[in-house]
Amino acid sequence: MSASLGDRMTRLLRPDVQGLHAYAVQPSAGMVKLDTMENPFGLPQPLRQALGERLAQVALNRYPAERTDDLKRALAQHARMPEGCELMLGNGSDELISLLTLALDVPGNVIMAPLPGFVMYEMSAKLQGVQFVGVPTTADFELDLPAMLAAIEQHRPALIWLAYPNNPTANLWDATAIERIIEAAPGLVVMDEAYQPFAERDSMPWLKRHEHVLIMRTMSKFGLAGVRIGYLMGRAALVRELDKLRPPFNVSVLNAEAALFALEHADEYARQAGIIRNERARVSQALARHDGIRVFDSQANMVLVRLPQGCNPATVFACIKARRVLIKNVSGLHPLLAQCLRITVGTPEENTLLLAAFDAALQESRP
Repeated sequence: MSASLGDRMTRLLRPDVQGLHAYAVQPSAGMVKLDTMENPFGLPQPLRQALGERLAQVALNRYPAERTDDLKRALAQHARMPEGCELMLGNGSDELISLLTLALDVPGNVIMAPLPGFVMYEMSAKLQGVQFVGVPTTADFELDLPAMLAAIEQHRPALIWLAYPNNPTANLWDATAIERIIEAAPGLVVMDEAYQPFAERDSMPWLKRHEHVLIMRTMSKFGLAGVRIGYLMGRAALVRELDKLRPPFNVSVLNAEAALFALEHADEYARQAGIIRNERARVSQALARHDGIRVFDSQANMVLVRLPQGCNPATVFACIKARRVLIKNVSGLHPLLAQCLRITVGTPEENTLLLAAFDAALQESRP
């Protein structure tokens, strides 16, 4: 008798993979979707029509060779990439994280990041069999510089991830602490700037000064989450080595064309980012008016909120969801995130619905 599929999977698949939990995406049909830090705005109708007409001209029967080169040049210009650097495209930042981890899969190498942080840093390391070391931040989600420096000295990491701003805490870390970490790092330091359109500072000065620093960005928060474009900038010699691992034609011709169109209309996306920043302030101020609620400073398109003790975050989340507003309960992701909810900043109309739902949920859930 042949083995069952379950027996085959148990025997053939890696045990660590079988023990993992897949990245969870919440069903959102019919909801005000404020859980995944997307830009809530679409394009104005005239630009939608122009984009549709342009995509209709794309040669879908051809591989996207030269067009992705055009996109790389356009992104380098948009980011003001320094001389001596090159740019590598990814199918979203997630692919770049995986490729960097793969490139560093050398016995004894360690990958390090502050925690709480983006879950894919640790997950990619585990999937590749590379040791991951997480260093807790302070209770206020600042870099614990003594702890980071001690961990660097002990583990000599091949790669340090520094999200700037951080996810899910939304804050920009102290520049002096970052400089000390970069100077102490024996390997690479990647500044993950996924939320750069909403922040008042970026990492470009560190890229210019330090040859072992790379900057990773995405067009997802720019407004193209569905297009899946990530990019990595660093010294040409280093990026050329990393680019050897990139699958050929990893960015589709449709995605490349949509991204080029967006960069040609960057002023519209900048306008949208300005609205989101203003709405971030409105939402933060409204939430902070509640007794016992702590709203952490944000430089991203999300707001991290800590509920008072005795107020169950799962109950508040469920009450908000019952009002057709979807946020993220992050209270179980890390001990430092206890009592915390993460809220994406939406359109003005969506944010008004969120605030009403939050007020009602807080009343219902208080003991």
